[in-house]
Amino acid sequence: MALFNRLVILFMPFIPKPIVRLVAKRYVAGAELQQAVATVKNLNAQKMVATMDVLGESTSQEAEAEAAVEEYFKVLETIEREKLDCNISVKPTQLGLLIDKKFCYQNIRRIVEKAAGYGNFVRIDMENSDCTTGIIELFLRLQQEFKNVGIVIQAYLRRSLEDVKRLVQSRTNLRLCKGIYVEARKIAYKDPQTINDNFALLMEVAFQANSYVGIATHDEKVVWQGLRLIETLDLKPDQYEFQMLLGVDEELRKIIVDAGHKLRVYVPFGRQWYPYCVRRLKENPKIAFYVAKAMFGIR
Repeated sequence: MALFNRLVILFMPFIPKPIVRLVAKRYVAGAELQQAVATVKNLNAQKMVATMDVLGESTSQEAEAEAAVEEYFKVLETIEREKLDCNISVKPTQLGLLIDKKFCYQNIRRIVEKAAGYGNFVRIDMENSDCTTGIIELFLRLQQEFKNVGIVIQAYLRRSLEDVKRLVQSRTNLRLCKGIYVEARKIAYKDPQTINDNFALLMEVAFQANSYVGIATHDEKVVWQGLRLIETLDLKPDQYEFQMLLGVDEELRKIIVDAGHKLRVYVPFGRQWYPYCVRRLKENPKIAFYVAKAMFGIR
């Protein structure tokens, strides 16, 4: 099966978009905002909260970044109007990080300020390691002015322990995840157990510093480590939450919620669904099997 999945991924560029779209329905709310709204309403009805993300990254034109800002304004206005239990996540490269850092900062600041007016929250996503320092510096600058902003740290990066130690000095709201970008061994841990162990260490350091932590994982081993820390540190429900991607391990998602823990689902949407799905398929070979089933009509 592993070889089969790798072969499917190799031939991803040749798979017709309609086939990828069949798989995308599970992992992407849709191309339009109202489809994301319907998804969030359904999650809220299941006692889950959400974060919306307008798909897109690595913007090279200022006009595209500015258009993304306007799209996020619409998202925030809609969340408020529809009374959704939902915040937003933004990618700095979508908002101009690769064009100009000052331009990117101004764009994200506009979004954070808009969200603050609604009493909402903005999560600044982390991207590949070339962007890590720039994103952290941008975040720390925003944090000096706004309280409704958080950041993501990736457990597979070797630098992440020092980054977390720095961030928790100001009780930063963190989302911890494993990390998805392909990085060199000198930059990122490669052994899955080592990554899990580092994830647990980062959680403990953050919790000990009284930082709020979003435990973003679909790995039940890491979920267990989170539950262990919640129990041993006697954490209260307002000190943490679990986070998962839309469409991934819905059974585990329900188990976590039924146990009384807050769980947030990442709800991506937008016209850039295709590159997002291709990347997710490459990251998760197990999903490739479902692409093949759809493509060849396997039952």
